[in-house]
Amino acid sequence: MTVPDRTMPAVPLVDLTPWYAGDPDGRRQVATDVDRALCEVGVLLVTGHPLSPALTGCVREEARLFFAEPTAVKTELATFPGGRGWVPPGGGAAADLRESFGFGAEEVPAELLGTEEEEWFGPNAWPAGTPCLRTAATAFTRCCAAVADELLRVLALALDLDADFFVSRCTGRTWHADLTWYPARQAVGPVAPGQMRIAAHTDPGTLVLADREPGLGCLQVQTLDEEWVDVPSVPGALTVAAGDLLARWTGDRWRSAPHRVLPPPVEAPGEELLSLEYSAEPDPLTVVEQLPTAAAGPSRHAPVTAGQFRRERAGTVPVG
Repeated sequence: MTVPDRTMPAVPLVDLTPWYAGDPDGRRQVATDVDRALCEVGVLLVTGHPLSPALTGCVREEARLFFAEPTAVKTELATFPGGRGWVPPGGGAAADLRESFGFGAEEVPAELLGTEEEEWFGPNAWPAGTPCLRTAATAFTRCCAAVADELLRVLALALDLDADFFVSRCTGRTWHADLTWYPARQAVGPVAPGQMRIAAHTDPGTLVLADREPGLGCLQVQTLDEEWVDVPSVPGALTVAAGDLLARWTGDRWRSAPHRVLPPPVEAPGEELLSLEYSAEPDPLTVVEQLPTAAAGPSRHAPVTAGQFRRERAGTVPVG
């Protein structure tokens, strides 16, 4: 694939409008830009998608009502990182200055009944005090699932694979979402040296889509030169990050880049932020192995099912 000779910013911004328009040349250019972003950075911003500010605003409004509930109320829904319900402060990395609410796929596919892969499914724990959160959050995840499918088709084109290569292996039956709240400095009190809202980590899966709010305590990504750079917050843009499983799948052509969220800033003691995150995952029985394309190159990794890989990584990284 020919890569255009032009300089990309530290964290590229890719407009998906030509992709949705369906023009072959426009689609090829989008695929080229996404491919380069994932090779060089592992994180990018995308605009031109159908996720509306009205929907994300509604989710945030309901989520903030939940996070404002007394701790005793939220504790009734307490869970572990990656679980369904409320993850309290310190529920991820011990020093992380955040709390979150997680939910995911509920219905177990027939072929997984009675297998160890059932662990990726289960009932969600929705708060009784904010009944509209379920409706708004469910609409958010459905829209993110549709965007994720299109991005998977972009990835397939970038690697000269069949259009539905990734989509057919990531049918949307395994996913997880987190609404992550970063309290203000005036709420959390003193911050220890090196303490972050989320410590440096990589994501274990394939793609994470995040709708973020602008702030000084922002998301940063580590570059190939091991420098930390801010991931800009562009109105209407989704942040897309490749995970460890996608990097493995492509023979490490694409990066799963370390990223972190800075601590609540001294300069803005009242700044609190709320990030909406959707993780798209392959079906648990999908075998992640050498891709049938020269674009990905040879893999140094042994074949593994997506479910087994996730089990090996479970609990090893912060959520978010």
